[in-house]
Amino acid sequence: MGAGFIFVVALLAFAVITLLKGVRIVPQGEEWIVERLGKYHGTLLPGLNIIIPYLDRVAYKLVTKDIILDVQEQEVITKDNAVIVTNAIAFIKITDPIKAVYGVTDFSEAIRNMIMTTLRSIVGEMNLDEALSNRDKIKARLRESIADEAIDWGLTVKSVEIQDIKPSQSMQKAMEMQASAERERKAMVTRAEGEKQSMILQAEARLEAAHRDATAQVTLAEASAEAIKRVTQAIGQEEAPMRYMLGEKYIAAVGRLANSDNAKTVLLPADIQETLRGLLGKRG
Repeated sequence: MGAGFIFVVALLAFAVITLLKGVRIVPQGEEWIVERLGKYHGTLLPGLNIIIPYLDRVAYKLVTKDIILDVQEQEVITKDNAVIVTNAIAFIKITDPIKAVYGVTDFSEAIRNMIMTTLRSIVGEMNLDEALSNRDKIKARLRESIADEAIDWGLTVKSVEIQDIKPSQSMQKAMEMQASAERERKAMVTRAEGEKQSMILQAEARLEAAHRDATAQVTLAEASAEAIKRVTQAIGQEEAPMRYMLGEKYIAAVGRLANSDNAKTVLLPADIQETLRGLLGKRG
């Protein structure tokens, strides 16, 4: 094997290697940044691309599809000094590869840290109840706050979702105790309201009964007066009917007294016959 043959083989190998180094096939969904002698030279788009070997090099390979960034869980203090735990997830897209690689050291880490700090700031302006019930509001403010910075880094923040936002374990225990106390207070108030309403209804019932009793007594008195008036008109100057009626009422009253549960003994006048005669106007 002569030296010439070795030289030819080496030359062919060099040509093949050079050709391979100069041909770059960029897959769909990626863009490659090419530097020439350490300086940005161009961006390779998806498909077949040719670069100058030994002068150009692919410095960065960027994914132009949506990128999912997981923002880890962190503790945040609310305006009323409550501790809550929250995390998030962001969907970003590289819109300017040059800014993405030369504008910040690590755009993924930069966006992640910005979301964490902005999230702490937003939640810190809210009370606990407001923070727990306004997830959409927090998300909107979060996206708005980081959108401008993301543009400077060649990125577009498509969405930021709050995955979890919940009180810490100590806060959960305190909230459970508070909720239990509140339920007990409401139960006591409900019972007191019920007793109050019951007493009011009972008093109204007694008042209504007394009113009706008074009305009945007045009606009875009026009826008695009318009856006496009519009897008086009917008998005129005769005393016998009057005495007969008095005797009849006397006997009826004694009978009711004898039938009463409290009446153990009934005392009758010893001269009951004379009494009746006196009432009836008859003598011996």
